[in-house]
Amino acid sequence: MGTLAVLLAFAPYHTSGQAPQGDRYEVVLDWARLPEGRGWGSSSAVFVAHDGYIWIAERCGQNSCAGRTVPPVLKFSSDGRLLASFGAGTFVRPHGLHVDRDGHVWVTDGEGVDGKGHQVFKFSQDGKLLLTLGTAGVAGDGPTTFNQPSDVVVAPNGDIFVADGHGGDSNARIVKFAKDGTFLKTWGRKGSGPGELDDPHAVELDSQGRLFVADRQNNRIQIFDQNGAFLAEWRQFGRPSGISIDSNDVIYVSEADSGVTKMGREKGVWIGSARDGSVRQFIADPGGNPEGIAADGSGTIYGTEVAPRRVKKYVRR
Repeated sequence: MGTLAVLLAFAPYHTSGQAPQGDRYEVVLDWARLPEGRGWGSSSAVFVAHDGYIWIAERCGQNSCAGRTVPPVLKFSSDGRLLASFGAGTFVRPHGLHVDRDGHVWVTDGEGVDGKGHQVFKFSQDGKLLLTLGTAGVAGDGPTTFNQPSDVVVAPNGDIFVADGHGGDSNARIVKFAKDGTFLKTWGRKGSGPGELDDPHAVELDSQGRLFVADRQNNRIQIFDQNGAFLAEWRQFGRPSGISIDSNDVIYVSEADSGVTKMGREKGVWIGSARDGSVRQFIADPGGNPEGIAADGSGTIYGTEVAPRRVKKYVRR
């Protein structure tokens, strides 16, 4: 299938509502090539690793991998070549993905069916399973169980942070583990106050080591230190589904499901500074629904969509 590209306005954001014309982005569809006969499933999981390769976990051509045998964890070059795939038969609903500094691939499984799911997996680059957190198919809020874990991030010292919950009756907490998977602590509970969470949909670390949480149902980002102390909340990045912070502390935030019934704004991607919270620009993408978000060092952005099922590439012109 050929590449389809669309131009979108890329404008600085001002609280006054004025949005002067800024740069433009080319939105490239069908840039990543799947094997013949295979279509994209829903996806909220994308990450650009330190070596520049793009990792995506999609839901086996549908919105679930239950009963399916295709490998959902995919590695692509920036020009869309599929370089590796693995994880067949492991997942129910891949949701979050992170590649740590040592190149290990971490994926959360955000649903439980038939003795699978509610877990976090650590893989080698070639798909060897190295570590599993959580109890297969068991939803809970203890040190060895999750309930719909949405995302995972690993600190430079190896500490692991899991965003555990996806709204509704699931959990609403952050769970911290040591490098070897030993449970260390948890914080957060369902609510809307400082430090409380409702659908902690994504987690990311900035250069200072602060933990950013996309507190989606509360329409805010919350920031904690690595021991769970509440530092700040930011509401200027809309209703966040995904967060990506690059090496220069540029923050990219996907706003996938705003609409008039929620935030009353267009869907798209916010761009700003993780250092001071300033909002620099907004890519309005009314025809899209970006949920997972990742960016490389050059400012190219990758957005995964649950519906429609596709992976976009936003390239600055």
